[in-house]
Amino acid sequence: MVDWNLAVATATRLVRPGPEVSRDEARAVVAELRRHAKSSEEHVRSFTRMGTEETHDTPVLVVDRAGWVRANVAGFREVLKPLLEKMKDRRGGGPGGAVLGAVGGKVTGVELGMLLSFLASRVLGQYETFAPATRELPAGANGGGRLLLVAPNIVHVERELDVDPHDFRLWVCLHEETHRTQFSSVPWLRDHLEGEIQAFLGETEVDPMTVLERIREAAQSLAGGRPEAEEDDGGRSFVDLVQTPTQREILARLTAVMSLLEGHADYVMDGVGPGVVPSVGEIREKFKERRQRGASRLDQALRKLLGLDAKLRQYRDGERFVRAVVDEVGMDGFNRVWTSPNTLPTKAEIAKPADWVARVHRKAD
Repeated sequence: MVDWNLAVATATRLVRPGPEVSRDEARAVVAELRRHAKSSEEHVRSFTRMGTEETHDTPVLVVDRAGWVRANVAGFREVLKPLLEKMKDRRGGGPGGAVLGAVGGKVTGVELGMLLSFLASRVLGQYETFAPATRELPAGANGGGRLLLVAPNIVHVERELDVDPHDFRLWVCLHEETHRTQFSSVPWLRDHLEGEIQAFLGETEVDPMTVLERIREAAQSLAGGRPEAEEDDGGRSFVDLVQTPTQREILARLTAVMSLLEGHADYVMDGVGPGVVPSVGEIREKFKERRQRGASRLDQALRKLLGLDAKLRQYRDGERFVRAVVDEVGMDGFNRVWTSPNTLPTKAEIAKPADWVARVHRKAD
């Protein structure tokens, strides 16, 4: 259904080259990012009161854009395996089905590669939750993930913003280390998230060619092949493939979890920043302006492919939720959110933090 090798080859061929740096400069950037990733562990643990040194068993990898592509294709392949097997079974066997699969797989591989080439030049860092280990890209033990820092993108943005590069690199590491701490300190979180995703995919009843068309439309919109989606552009995202009440419920829970994780990382990054990043105020303001200016097309692609709320809304709403809860019950009180899946906020509670406090704290107390 998807030619994964062709997706990697297409993305690495089309991805834009990174900023010009000498070999010595590149080595210095990689070394500094590794140092900052290590120092961020203690900063984040101290601020969040989560985890211990022993819980950090996932590797930190500094990669280029092609490395990010290979890592994400491996992750997609792992997460989508049950759905693709289901689509394959529905397509049926026989020579005709085999030919359709081969042709469709190559087309989808090219389209997915186009999309990844666009994203690969924009992601600064990423905690890969569902990361299968490979010789080139190791992962944590027992299905643990890995933290990726995309060096050329970090250098590109720090130059574009004209901020102190050493401060900016540490600032990015603080955000990504928070994600690493979330998953390494909360043992049930990865399995819960994977279960929700697989439950959603397991409910999917859709013609394979419809899914391929959604991916194709997303990639073509990024490549300029069609106008960006209009307000009345119905039927053009995975949201429109949600056919059952069960799927709508799962999607709402996934949106709430992602808002929590992203908002928590932003809150921690800003909370730790003033003590260790001298120019954090300038960085935050410039980065916020950049996010608002340049994220719309990326958000459209993510909405088309995932059917989740816009990434920027997740950052904003999630950070507001974390801040309100910490202000009300303190950091230890907020950390009750990690007790079990039942203490995660709902989508409605992300918008109304007081409701989460009332449900988790006042009833328990």
